[in-house]
Amino acid sequence: MKTLYLLRHAKSSWKHDVIDHQRPLKQRGLNDAVLVSKHVVEQVKAPQKIISSDAERAMTTALFFKEAFKVKDEDFTTNHNLYDFGGRQVLEIIKNLNDSWKRVMIVGHNHAFTSIANMLGDEYIENLPTCGFVKLQFDEKNWRDVNVGKTKLTVFPRHLKTKEDE
Repeated sequence: MKTLYLLRHAKSSWKHDVIDHQRPLKQRGLNDAVLVSKHVVEQVKAPQKIISSDAERAMTTALFFKEAFKVKDEDFTTNHNLYDFGGRQVLEIIKNLNDSWKRVMIVGHNHAFTSIANMLGDEYIENLPTCGFVKLQFDEKNWRDVNVGKTKLTVFPRHLKTKEDE
């Protein structure tokens, strides 16, 4: 059995004069990363590996989850191919994961992550929001064989906020 955690980066800021790849999180994104990571760590087992896009906003988001799950440095890595908005490269990464890993978290971008969640899960998600988390579970023993699994959990920041938080 394989479990995949998909995490879209938290809300980024557009007020900095930097290239897209270097855009940081805005304060709301930082707050959401804390909120969602604290909630998710109570709901699921820690991933054995976290692989993040090397874009600033994705790496920063991933680090909140790394800390919350107490993932070791050697079990955290970045992959430039997760800086993908279509999904083909993301799917290739998933299919080539090390089969010794049962639980993996990948952190990246839309529209790729909404597409992958819908392609590999059994529940339709119209749009995976910023800092949205999805847990997918597969019966397969090898990552290359994963196809349609079960969407076991979705956590979006808006599910965890009260009206006063927004």
